[in-house]
Amino acid sequence: MPFSHHSHSGQFCPGHAQNSLEDVIRTAISKKMQVFCLTEHMPRHKEDFYPEEFESGDTEESHAANEAAYWKEAVFLREKYASQIKIIIGFEIDWIRPASKDLIERSLSRFPFEFFVGSVHHMHTVPIDYDRPMYERARETAGGTDERLFEDYFDAQLDMLKQLKPLVVGHFDLIRLKSDDMERSFTTWPGVWSKILRNLDFIASYGGMLELNSAALRKGMTEPYPKAEICKEFVARKGRFCLSDDSHGVDQVALNFRPMLDFLDLAGISMLHYLQLEASVSSPVPDARFPKTQIVEISVEDVRKMAFWS
Repeated sequence: MPFSHHSHSGQFCPGHAQNSLEDVIRTAISKKMQVFCLTEHMPRHKEDFYPEEFESGDTEESHAANEAAYWKEAVFLREKYASQIKIIIGFEIDWIRPASKDLIERSLSRFPFEFFVGSVHHMHTVPIDYDRPMYERARETAGGTDERLFEDYFDAQLDMLKQLKPLVVGHFDLIRLKSDDMERSFTTWPGVWSKILRNLDFIASYGGMLELNSAALRKGMTEPYPKAEICKEFVARKGRFCLSDDSHGVDQVALNFRPMLDFLDLAGISMLHYLQLEASVSSPVPDARFPKTQIVEISVEDVRKMAFWS
């Protein structure tokens, strides 16, 4: 597909990703991507570093310096490849606790980012997508069951949504990745399902985009994030969807976008949306924090005509 709203590079996300940012962009060009969004992770407090970050001697100061280097390189590469691809520079947030908002606002004040992906990767301050032992630790804190942890996850997600109203909501149902049954229907847990519907209502109310994230497919799931049952509910709410590969290196750029076509039909999605900079001045800006960023609509039928799927 010609758009992705979520990506990482090994240059600025070491340990989690591979390859230089330029190599990632060059790969996106080779895949004929039209819009490619850069979304390296925001700096975090040291208490929330991942194991490999402790091992490599990372500091809060080095995280801040990494963000500055990322911004500088992203601007340079956007200009270098401007004739071949449209680059939008953002970042992915980590909503860990209410104080996370201060860090996010600090990033927004330091650099003129053009959007951010709103994500929840932690529950009770423990990563829930890093490995199974950490997931189990978070689950024990929540009460010992997946159901209880899922309820807490969607409550934390609502807190993030209300505080930040992100233009792009990242991997909405990431919580299922390390659970006992990643394919389980959320509807089997009425309490969880009601919280999902509540969160979808809120995203639709402010015009956020739910990303269709193909990374779930490379991680062994049969459906992307979010599952079709969730997408159908968002369609009913006239919600907006965008596409993401959540790539962590050149091998994952546009990976599994071909099966996403069939999924769009399964979920009843006929329209997609993507970000664009400096659209017509007659179009209202969807988020005053990002005065150059617009949301553009395109039909799935038109996207099919651009097919160069991988």
